[in-house]
Amino acid sequence: MRCFLKRTVILSAFSLFLLFVIKNLHEGNEDFNTNEEEKRLGREIALNQLYSIRNVHNFLELWNASSVMNVSYQYLAGIPPLKKKYLTIGLSSVKRQRGNYLQETLKSIFKQSTNEELKDMVVVVHLADFDVEWNSRTAQEISSKFVHYIISGHLLIIHAPEKNYPPLTGLKRNFNDPPNRVTFRSKQNIDYAFLLNFCASLSDYYIMIEDDVYCAKSFFTAIKKAVASREGSYWVTLEFSKLGYIGKLYHSRELPRLAQFLFLFYQEMPCDWLLTHFRNLLTQKEVIRFRPSLFQHNGYYSSFQGTANKLKDDDFEGDSVDFPDNPPADIHTSITVFEQYAPHKAYSNVDGYFWGKSPHVNNHFTVMFIKPVNISHINIRTGTQERPNDILHSGKVEIGTKMTNKMCGDYISIGDLARGQFDQSGIEHLIKSPAECIRILVTNDQKEWVIIKSINVWTKKENIA
Repeated sequence: MRCFLKRTVILSAFSLFLLFVIKNLHEGNEDFNTNEEEKRLGREIALNQLYSIRNVHNFLELWNASSVMNVSYQYLAGIPPLKKKYLTIGLSSVKRQRGNYLQETLKSIFKQSTNEELKDMVVVVHLADFDVEWNSRTAQEISSKFVHYIISGHLLIIHAPEKNYPPLTGLKRNFNDPPNRVTFRSKQNIDYAFLLNFCASLSDYYIMIEDDVYCAKSFFTAIKKAVASREGSYWVTLEFSKLGYIGKLYHSRELPRLAQFLFLFYQEMPCDWLLTHFRNLLTQKEVIRFRPSLFQHNGYYSSFQGTANKLKDDDFEGDSVDFPDNPPADIHTSITVFEQYAPHKAYSNVDGYFWGKSPHVNNHFTVMFIKPVNISHINIRTGTQERPNDILHSGKVEIGTKMTNKMCGDYISIGDLARGQFDQSGIEHLIKSPAECIRILVTNDQKEWVIIKSINVWTKKENIA
């Protein structure tokens, strides 16, 4: 009876997931960016999935997945570390028609990491091309240039032979993709599934990047700080880039399940779409993304047919990144909110921003801290690259140091916004008392709407004797 009940619950979860896929396709989810014909085809595909007995049984296995898949790997360079690390950086690479960025990516990873940071991380490269000669030659080239990192256990190169792969031809042409595109993205899903599967026991956390990125300085320390800031809260994926599947962080304990998820639905849709559905399936509904981004796409030619790919992350900063502390707070505003662009999105790691209708003089946007804090640095950004006119044209930033009946007072002005931006450090020298709140005060009416993209707060670090 218990077994039957558990199976019923899991089947219901599976059905809900597929209905979620259908709903996204029906509502024109921005991630999918498909036309009406493609959405119609997608709905038909999802409905077929819903009634597929084979996939129901596969999903039952996926739901209970806690062990890795039985895949044979070849070690092309290096061996797995004997001691479990904090972080594994995983990337998959295939032979490109134009351009090759893999070595530059590896160079960036190691150059932007200190020796102390390297002690607690390992980089795993999956050379996933079916051309074994290319794999061998590439592994030798990497070994000659990065021999120190291989010997010290910081770099490992693997390959999953072609015999492990499911069929890659005659696949479903979802979204009216041409057959060669379907084959490419389906194989890519399996490439990553095998990489995730291999890395499941190497570290506490795993971050996925591509083979054509460069990294921010001390990205490892920034990731550790971000993870620590989420202690005690539930999350499936933390994001450190807004592009595709670059900079997506997972608990390593989830990798077997994620690997089997990609394997199960490998021919349905691209990898980044599947990652979004995986996150939703495990009930993290909102994107948790940290800014500035830690990884930037730098490849000009795509690994698919060498086509141009100029995607860039405008939130990337290459210098050493210090994520804000943003102490717990309640957010209030007298500016009229537009649709779902809620005030809290300007202050949290939830993807998005606050968007309000034309602000008037004395309108405010206030961050009220749960506990008083000693502030050292405040950064406020309004407007976006897509809507550069939706900045706060006239406003000042104030800090309140007194709380009475849940109302903040005793405001002290610390400066004006300039062209919609504000950045002030050394605040601990200006304000001697702990801050109860931060207020952005509108000082002139404006016709344009206003976007508050981010409010970042750093607190004073106590000296440890």
